[in-house]
Amino acid sequence: MTMARVVADEALDSLAENDPAAMGSRRDLQRVHSVMGTRKIVVRALRNLMTSRPVMAPLRILELGAGDGTLMLGVARRLAPLLLKVELTLLDRKILVESKTIESYSKLGWMAKVQTIDVLDWAEAAIYPSYIDQEKKLYDIIVANLFLHHFDDAQLAIILNAIAARTDQFFACEPHRSWFSLVGSHLVGVIGANKVTREDAVLSVHAGFRDNELSLLWQESETPNSQWKVHEYSAGLFSHCFYADNLRTE
Repeated sequence: MTMARVVADEALDSLAENDPAAMGSRRDLQRVHSVMGTRKIVVRALRNLMTSRPVMAPLRILELGAGDGTLMLGVARRLAPLLLKVELTLLDRKILVESKTIESYSKLGWMAKVQTIDVLDWAEAAIYPSYIDQEKKLYDIIVANLFLHHFDDAQLAIILNAIAARTDQFFACEPHRSWFSLVGSHLVGVIGANKVTREDAVLSVHAGFRDNELSLLWQESETPNSQWKVHEYSAGLFSHCFYADNLRTE
């Protein structure tokens, strides 16, 4: 029997930045990413997306729901030898990125900055006609890691529409919604995860994706002048990935 997608508020989202339980949960997430192989998945996907770009060309990347910025830092360390100059924007509604993380990006040649805004507010600004030149793409690549599953389909349609308006390449790595993943989510305590992480892990799987769910939502964001190539696939044991590449060259 297929699991229906159910979106529920996760405990971490409601906790203050300096709440001890929240700080512990963010540390847990770093271990969860390690178990899920998220960094390797993102690195592989970004390398594939960059194959159509000139070697060593400057790159503008936006990460939605960047959290403390450490996941993308791990990706940056893998990709730094391939990139000459990267402008990275870390977007999140909470201030979580530490100065030492920004300094670590700088040592890699990545110029990282933080944008503090709710993604739905960002999306509204991105698609509202007075704010956007439809022919101008602000970012070369937009990335979302374990982020889209926080939103219901109506909210996702708004966010994806804004993404399509702001970039020609998008990649997301999300929880894979399956009974196997659900069993795994109940076992995160094995890696020392606290109560917040244990509860949120289960909710994340229930709100995750499968099959071509994101592709169908993305189709609603396409415009007549776009020529999007989309692909949705499972990665590793617990991840579900989606990418969209605009083949329009004019």
